[in-house]
Amino acid sequence: MISLRLAALAVLVAAAIAGCITYFATPGSPQRIEADQRMPPAEPSATGRPASGVTTNIQRLSTEENITAYQRAAEAILKGSQNAKASADVPLVTGRIPLPKRRPILRP
Repeated sequence: MISLRLAALAVLVAAAIAGCITYFATPGSPQRIEADQRMPPAEPSATGRPASGVTTNIQRLSTEENITAYQRAAEAILKGSQNAKASADVPLVTGRIPLPKRRPILRP
């Protein structure tokens, strides 16, 4: 007799084979897109702006402005490092640190 496991395996294999045959034997969909076809031109949006790109309003800084901005940032960093160095010399905990107490081992 055929066991139940072998019968279930045979059914799954038959279904897989039938699916592969169906996939390869049937022709493709009728609306297949060819590689040489081009996309239709983009339609303008209702606002009159092109829909394909996002416009940004970014002002570029000149070289002198970049240098002054960099120098101001460097000075701010150096001022902060002096304060950080002064506070690093003071210990955070000045007293005794209590350790956790040992717990007894529970035995059945």
